[in-house]
Order: sequence, then C-alpha cells, then structure tokens
Amino acid sequence: MTEKLVIIGNGMAPGRMLEELFERAPGLYHVTIFNAEPRVNYDRIMLSPVLSGEKAYDDIVIHDDAWYATHRVTLHKGAKVTEIDRQAKTVTSANGITVSYDKLVIATGSLPFIIPVPGHQLPGVLAYRDLDDVEKMLKIAEGKGRAIVIGAGLLGLEAAYGLKRQGMDVTVIHLMPTIMERQLDPAAAYLLEKALTERGIEIITNANTKQILGPDKVEGIELEDGRVISGDMVVMAVGIRPASSLAKEAGIAVNRGIVVDDGMMTSDPDVFALGECAEHRGTCYGLVAPLYEAARVLADRLTGGTSEYHGSVVNTKLKVTGINLFSAGDFAEAPDREEIVLRDASAGIYKRLVLKDNKILGAVLYGETGDGSWFFDLMKRGTDISEMRDTLIFGQSYQGGSPLDPMAAVAALPDDAEICGCNGVCKGKITSTITGKGLTTLDSVRAHTKASASCGNCTGLVEQLMSLTLGDAYNPAAVTPMCTCTELGHDDVRRLIKAKGLKTIPAVMQELEWKTSCGCAKCRPALNYYLVADWPDEYADDYQSRFINERVHANIQKDGTYSVVPRMWGGVTNAAELRAIADVVDKFDIPMVKVTGGQRIDLLGIEKEDLPAVWADLGKAGFVSGQAYAKGLRTVKTCVGSDWCRFGTQDSTGLGIRIEKFMWGSWTPAKLKLAVSGCPRNCAEATCKDIGVICVDSGFEIHFAGAAGLDIKGTDVLGLVKTEDEALEHIVALTQMYREQGRYLERIYKWAKRVGHDEIRRQIMEDADKRRAYFDRFVFSQKFAQVDPWSERVYGKDKHEFKPMATINYNQAAE
Repeated sequence: MTEKLVIIGNGMAPGRMLEELFERAPGLYHVTIFNAEPRVNYDRIMLSPVLSGEKAYDDIVIHDDAWYATHRVTLHKGAKVTEIDRQAKTVTSANGITVSYDKLVIATGSLPFIIPVPGHQLPGVLAYRDLDDVEKMLKIAEGKGRAIVIGAGLLGLEAAYGLKRQGMDVTVIHLMPTIMERQLDPAAAYLLEKALTERGIEIITNANTKQILGPDKVEGIELEDGRVISGDMVVMAVGIRPASSLAKEAGIAVNRGIVVDDGMMTSDPDVFALGECAEHRGTCYGLVAPLYEAARVLADRLTGGTSEYHGSVVNTKLKVTGINLFSAGDFAEAPDREEIVLRDASAGIYKRLVLKDNKILGAVLYGETGDGSWFFDLMKRGTDISEMRDTLIFGQSYQGGSPLDPMAAVAALPDDAEICGCNGVCKGKITSTITGKGLTTLDSVRAHTKASASCGNCTGLVEQLMSLTLGDAYNPAAVTPMCTCTELGHDDVRRLIKAKGLKTIPAVMQELEWKTSCGCAKCRPALNYYLVADWPDEYADDYQSRFINERVHANIQKDGTYSVVPRMWGGVTNAAELRAIADVVDKFDIPMVKVTGGQRIDLLGIEKEDLPAVWADLGKAGFVSGQAYAKGLRTVKTCVGSDWCRFGTQDSTGLGIRIEKFMWGSWTPAKLKLAVSGCPRNCAEATCKDIGVICVDSGFEIHFAGAAGLDIKGTDVLGLVKTEDEALEHIVALTQMYREQGRYLERIYKWAKRVGHDEIRRQIMEDADKRRAYFDRFVFSQKFAQVDPWSERVYGKDKHEFKPMATINYNQAAE
C-alpha cells in the first residue's frame, strides 16, 4: 500500500531528497508538499545572479510544474503550515488545508536575523533569503539611489554586488575589522575588499549600526561613532537562525535547530528534519552541499535503507563575477600548525594552506581557484601530504616537481571527490550517470546530475570527466555539423581554412569534401564570413553569399520595402544632418521615420529602386551606412557623460564616438552592439550589450557578453582600465578574439559561455602580448573593411542591381 509522505517546505534540500527518492523507489509514496512561497522549487544559490541581472527567475527553476505532475506530487503553493498534530498525524496550513501523513519531513529552512536597532521595522529594511526579498530589492533599485548592506559575509557581499549591478550606489557596513572573517584570513580579505572597492562598492569595517533613520521609510543609517549615511534601502545580512518553532510547538526536540540523529530522524520516529532547520550533532548547516549529503541519507532511510549522515566539511565560493575565491576548513593560527603561502602580487593571486601533522586543515585561495576541489578532497580524507610537501601549494598538476596532464589529474581523483560544490555532486555520480544513461553532451549531464548547473565554475572539470569517460566519442567541437552539406562543425571548418590556406569558397568546398556543389543558404554565408575574417587582404567578399539585408545594405520589411539607417556616431547628430534627413523624407515620400533604440533614425518604407538615390543624398550630407542590417558592428550607444551630466565621471560620448569610428565596417560572427555609460547609473544601458563600458572615477570598467533580445542577460565584467587608450585596445582585442573564434551567427554571450569567461579575461586582461596581437590584426583588417557600402553601390560596378529589369538597356547591361 502506498504510504503518505508530507513535506513542509519546498527548498533545495527536500527537492534533492525527492529526486533521490523517486530514483530509488518510484511510487513508494504519495507525496504532498506545503510551500509557504507561491512558486515552485528554485535554486536559491542563484538568487545573487538574479539580483545582479545575470539570470532571470525562469533560469533558476529546479522543478517546474510539469515535474511535480510527472511524479504525481501534490504541491500546495503559498500554503504556510501552522500546526503539526502528532497524535492525529496531520498537518494544517494557514489557508485551511489539512493533510494526514505516515511520514513527515520538516524542511522549513531558516529565518534571517534582523538587528533590533531603532528603525528596523521601517519600509525599506529587507532581508536576503528568498525570491520575494530579491523582487523587493529590484523594485527599490529602479530608482537607483543608495543601498546600505549591513554585514560583509557571503550573502551581504553578493547582495552588494547585485545591487551595484542594478545601478545603485552601495555601502557595506561590517562590524569586524575584515570582511568575510569566518571564511577568509586577513590577507585574502584585503584582496577581496580591494577588488570590490574597485567595482565601486564602498566598504566600512569596524562599524556598528546605532539606528536606521527615517520617519516613514528608510532614509539612511547612523553609526555608533556618529557618522550618518543616507540611503534608500537597508539590507540585513548578518546571519540566520533555524526555523524550528513549528517543530517545537509540536513537542519535537529542539535545541538551536530541530535535533536529528544520523538518519535525519527527530525525537518522533515518523518525523524527519532536513535542511537549514535541522541540527545534527550540534551543528546547523547553511550551505547547500551538506544539505544534499543529508538529503541522500534521508531518501535512503525512507526507502528502508540504513545510510548514516556523519556531518560535513564545507567550502565557500563567492558568486561575484570576475572574482575567484575559495575557502574551506580551519585556517586560524596556532602553535602546532604550519602554513604554506604563495603570493603573486602582479597577478592578484594568494594561496594559503594550513597544515597540522602533515594534513591540510584549511585552504584559502584567491585569484586562482582551480585546485580548490583537490585541496578540499585531501582535507576531507585527512591525506598525509608529506611526500608532496614541497610542491603542494602549486596544485595537483605539479606533484612530483613537474607539470602533469590535467586530464591525468582529474582521472586520479577518487569517485567520491566533490566536483560540483553548489549541488554536492561527486565524480562517481557524474561518470556513472554518463555511462548508465548514455549521455554525450554537457547539457544532458547538467540535466541528469545538476553538475555545473548553478554557478558554472566546475564546467571545465565536468567536461574533462566526460572526455575521460567517453573517450573519442566525446568531441564537443564537432557535435553539430554546419549544415547537411558537410559533416564538419564550425570550429573544424575554421581551423582547416587556416591550416590548409583555403582562400575561396570553391576551394573550401573542394578541399573539405562538401557534399553539394555550391553549398546552401546556411553554409555559404558562414564560409564567406570566415574567409573575410581570416584573409581580409586576399579574399574578395562574395555579396551573393550574404543574406538579403546584407546583400542590399538595407533591412527588408514585411511589405517588400526597405528601411535605411544612416550612422550617427555615438548617437550624436546636428542640425545639418537632421535637415538632410528631413529633405530625404520629403523628397522620397518616406512614410515612417523612427528613432531606434540605438540612438539613430530609421527611414522605413523605401522602394528598392530608390535606395541608391536615398543613399546618394544622405552621402552628400556626410552620412555613411549605419549597417543596421549587418552581422557586424551596429551601434555604440552613449550617454552625454561628464561634459554635460552632473553625475558623469568620464567623457562617455567622446569615447563612444572614438570606438565607433575606429570599429565601423568590421564584420563579426553575429551583430555586435556596444554602449558607453558615463557613470554607474548606466543611462546608456551598457550592461546588457555585447560589449559595454561603465565609466567610473578610477577609469573604465569594461563589460561583455550581455543580451537584450530573445535572451535577456546582464553582462560580466571583463576588467577595469585607467585610460581611454587602454579601453579602446581592450575592446578591440576582445572583438578580434570573438571574430576569430566565434561560430557564424553565435552571439558574443554564447561564444563567451562556450570558451569560458575566465579564459577570455586571461587572454585580454592578463596576457598583454596576446591582447596586442589581437588588436594589431583587427587594425590590419580595417584597412580593407572601412569602405562605405552605400557609396560603393551608388557609384560602383553593382549600381545596376537596384534598377528594375525593364529599365535596363543593353548598353547598361554591358557595363
């Protein structure tokens, strides 16, 4: 007979427990879930990227409504349980739903601690625990202003970063002398504070809050030393406490949290506790990895098993884009301990291992964290490191004094080594799932194991495991052919064009054994782009291999007419240009004149045969094509910057015009949109562009890999440079790297995800020689690219293309 399992709470821990339960014994229980939130289960680890705009709610859903339906789970949303009746074995919610149980799991999570200072109940004082909190923050952030975050722990700093990305000024108040003091030693804390300050986040340590100011809503805070900081929001991120009151009222044993044994059972044998509300051997865990370990044990117990949970060693990673940080274990100083420290000031790298009796007690890594999983595994196992003592700090690949193949290092990891810290996934789970389910793609591994599905830092390790497990069967570069004309993927085609010196489309098709004589509408535009990009001085652009909009240098509309967009450098125009546009509109009776989102003017409804005359008139006024049709540079959007705006920190307009004039005419794998904002208020919306610049007091913060079309994605930070010249060089080098490595029609954010954001930063921000080489190759290609296509069509050999067939006489055709 099917038993009734009731779960109070729908967070990540009970969600993982159910996955394990359904995998072990589908149909054993009829499951009912009460969720106080009015939504399905989502990844709370990813709240920070949602707050920063890097992800949306839909991106972090773990189990959608269809999943609950598939597993016949009854989910009550927005139903907070108010009573557990252990005698009747029922639970009742605030909205009047009563359900009986055979087994009950309490997974009520934790409650944020709110400092009871005067003013703590004012509107605008927020916690940071769930999606409702994030939505409240985002609503206030719409007005920009200042956010004050109390607490510089993990959540506090992630909240500060997210609000900064939303355009707010941010001040972090911290009671202790250094930030994240529970996870970091002072040296790593210094580096982290420096990095956050460079991102425009103000941090005040040794500061205690006296009161929150404001008669009706938050207007600021006053510190104990008398300092007053104005603000529109106060985020409390000073700690959590287990939500155990429901269990306590039901007579279940509670200490700090709900007391459980090694099988996650409470003092009632039919009631279990899981997640942040549970206390195991005197410890309450607030990180997801130990909660997942406990979830596996509970799933086993609910199916008749005897697994035991013996506690966890935890590690910490900060989800702030561009900052690599890893911390695990105990790194406090003591007479019986020794330490190994590696510092590289120029590269911003700091590593510290704390040892006792030749075993790792703690590890702090900043700037370079690739060996974090390995150090963590050595620490959990209590491995004797005496034989590798001299090279230990250099990481797994250097044991024995010389570099090892990274694949061999991954192969040497034991099956229970943790690969994905966010989701608590070990090596054995990944490899067994790959072989057991016949998985061949990274996305399928993510779907079945959750490995690399959250912050993504372990993606490289997961791919190495796939390669080790599948061997030659795993070839991510050539999984998908370009089209049906070839078996080759985009990456192989690009590689072979260069390797074989192929410089025409027929040569490519012949040498690479195309299956068709002339290709198709998918491969010909791609081949044309690759040849233009690889041989700018030798290959003649094949107009007939371009899409219609690029072929005629105007955007075709639904009625067969065209739209024309003249280039306005940085969105700046003048009276003469506007008069010229008005004259063209009147002369050709253009029915629609539209200001675009790229700060230009679009002329819509032009007949094809009128295009050359329209271009000619615009050309006389000094306009060139805005290339609004191009797989290339479209616009560089700007705000007015420091010349006019009282908040401007740099000449954003001047820099935007400089970039646009330098880069116009260049072809790229897909359309490329840029923006330059003169201050962090971001009026030019630089943080959703392919490449963006946020001007700050200390220079120029370069962003990349944003999107605001079918996909909506905030940018990541590439890095900070001090001068306009440096900004131009880094942006151009990044563009050239994308031009050389991107697959045709692959937007820059998809390319960056595939290549890896850290690898892009390494090549562009850290490797000056490589950056300069990219820059020089772009400059060389521009010698052949900056030809105005409108002028070329008006006066060049292809001008007859735009005349109706009936008007072409034999003499004209002979031309």
